[in-house]
Amino acid sequence: MAVLAPERTVREPGEPRTARTRRRPPPRPRRDRTPPLPGDRWLAWLLTALLGAATFAVRLWDLGYPGDLLFDEAYYPPEARELLEWGHEYNRGYTFIVHPPLGKWLIAAGIGLFGYDSFGWRFPSAVAGTIAVVVLTRLTRRLTGSTLLGLVAGLLLALDGFAFTLSRIGLLDVFLQVFVLSAVACLVVDRDRVRERVRAHPAADTGFRLGPRGWRLAAGFLFGCACAVKWSGVWFLAAFAVLSLFWDRAAWREAGVPRPTRTAARRGLPGALWALAAVPVLTYLASFTGWFLGETSQGRHWAQQNPDTAWPWIPGALRSLWHQHAEWLAFHTGLSTPHPWESGPWSWLVNGRPILLWNPQGLTDAAGEQVIRYILMVGTPTLWLAFAPALVWLAWRLVARRDPAALPVAVAIAAGWGTWFLNPERTMFVFYMAPVVPFFVLAVVLVLQDVLGRPGAGVRRRRVGLGVVAGYVGVVAATFVFFYPVLTGQPLSHAEWLDRMWFPSWF
Repeated sequence: MAVLAPERTVREPGEPRTARTRRRPPPRPRRDRTPPLPGDRWLAWLLTALLGAATFAVRLWDLGYPGDLLFDEAYYPPEARELLEWGHEYNRGYTFIVHPPLGKWLIAAGIGLFGYDSFGWRFPSAVAGTIAVVVLTRLTRRLTGSTLLGLVAGLLLALDGFAFTLSRIGLLDVFLQVFVLSAVACLVVDRDRVRERVRAHPAADTGFRLGPRGWRLAAGFLFGCACAVKWSGVWFLAAFAVLSLFWDRAAWREAGVPRPTRTAARRGLPGALWALAAVPVLTYLASFTGWFLGETSQGRHWAQQNPDTAWPWIPGALRSLWHQHAEWLAFHTGLSTPHPWESGPWSWLVNGRPILLWNPQGLTDAAGEQVIRYILMVGTPTLWLAFAPALVWLAWRLVARRDPAALPVAVAIAAGWGTWFLNPERTMFVFYMAPVVPFFVLAVVLVLQDVLGRPGAGVRRRRVGLGVVAGYVGVVAATFVFFYPVLTGQPLSHAEWLDRMWFPSWF
């Protein structure tokens, strides 16, 4: 049988050559490494609710003791009472009003409900600390695909002495913690919803319009609330705004879109500018409503008193607010006054210098023996001493495994801990670490996840891993109980107190 040669096209003389078009093959879709959510939805919510109720009860117990103003409660509860009375902090002759008002408004809510006493101004902190435990439980469950690990994360945060004392004092940082944590959780949900929608609809070469993204809008609002409590929330906003766009690009790339970067910019950037730029700014400005309406609020009429300033076409109230923020920035960046309980970021990881909140002198019992009442803002040592090793393990999971659960944790730690190294001369305190502590706890849980082993591992392997995880949680719980007296100001003998002062820097 003769074999026919393939037909060839002969080009006539003078006929132009036909250009050959090369089609770029679409990129090979990448395997999604995100673990699926477990199917125990209602059981998970029930267990989370029980954990939240227990956490709230422990924080609420004897919350009003002591009745004294502790540490920076000397500033925030009085200013919160002024917000209730005036709608703004009263314009005193000094510059200690150096934070936005939202956190003080939350303290004011407790004062409005229960009165101007220690229980009233600390109750909102107990609520915020409890919500943080619940949100961390749900976030960890979503990142790891395990209800068990989610509950472990929430329980570890509930048993942390630092988080416990932070939830029982009228400071601003516990509100910063819960807003940042909740915003990150919303962005992680948005990430998963976008991936689900991209997978459900075959994408064209340029993707398709995703429409409104409620979870991302919620994240922008919560980030704005965080910044309206303390400015350090802006680092989280900036870092996770970039990460959200990175997640969008990854979703399009997994779907096989040829140009995922261009598609992410076209389909995600306009909405991101609104949700993660405009919404936070509007939320932040809204927290100053009382300041705008007040006649005696601090710096309110600066623009009228200084008419020859730049940009006269900007409303005077906004120029006054801008000037006040410039003064605040100068205060924060130049704060270098020595303080007996100051500490640096490196020492935070190992409880190097906790904060003494209360220690009345001259107390004795019925027998005339010395009694010590001590409230120390200190993290549970068996938990906090695991932060540094967990950070190393987190870096390994991120680099070697490209673990999607490790990425948001690493970004949060960089934004909430690493940024404090930018101004090492500034006076700092360990409670500045409040918004990043849940993410360090999550890093520890990722280590425990590897100790536990994968679901497909052998039964014996899983049992041994579960025993180790349970044993570690038990050690943390026992340590928390041991330190409970110096977290709540319970009476101790001198010997009992010394047993709990593990390092000289704790005195």
